[in-house]
Amino acid sequence: MADISTLYLIPTLLAENTQHEVLSPLVFETIKNLNHFFVENERSARRFISSLSLGVAIDGLKLHKLDKDTNEDEIASIIKNFRENNVSFGVMSEAGCPGIADPGALAVGLAHKFGVKVVPLVGPSSLLLALMASGFNGQSFVFHGYLPIEKAQRQATLKKLERDAISKKQSQLFIETPYRNMALYADILQVCQPDTKLCVACDITTPTAVIKTLSVNDWKKTSIDLNKKPTVFIIG
Repeated sequence: MADISTLYLIPTLLAENTQHEVLSPLVFETIKNLNHFFVENERSARRFISSLSLGVAIDGLKLHKLDKDTNEDEIASIIKNFRENNVSFGVMSEAGCPGIADPGALAVGLAHKFGVKVVPLVGPSSLLLALMASGFNGQSFVFHGYLPIEKAQRQATLKKLERDAISKKQSQLFIETPYRNMALYADILQVCQPDTKLCVACDITTPTAVIKTLSVNDWKKTSIDLNKKPTVFIIG
């Protein structure tokens, strides 16, 4: 580990039992040598670390909760203390890379503020993997996160994303809570133009992964089940 306080951005899995396929050896080594982690969910973080079979005492690790409701002052106090005592620590995402559509960005921002070194580690990002495989513009793209839940607002947003994709030649990425995937998918097919291209990237890094780019018109002729499956949608 580094001689000065260092924050390691630690990617986790998108799918169970894929650690040896999607994580670099440095991820294993880094986790093995750290005692402090910021995590979104303690239980899943401990389960992930245990799955790596590193021989570490899981119960001896110090896990600090960091989610959308965490108080910034509490996190700032912890990181400031780490900096003053040259303690290195990690931030873990619930799935994929921390800091990308993830509350871990708060810890990263505070690390920079207090002069802590920040080191990102290589691992899977569902957004980047989907974009890579879409065939869409990878030089100009926007991730919008979750679209509005209310149907009329969601449809209006989809129309705007379609206009931006066409006028700006810009890939438009978004996601949905898995159990609402099919409702979002139906809205896309309803409001977007027949020749608009849509990429659907589902269950990325799993044996059941589906990553396919078709026109809206061709998607209407295709049967696909996205219910309760992690999915990235891209309009290009």
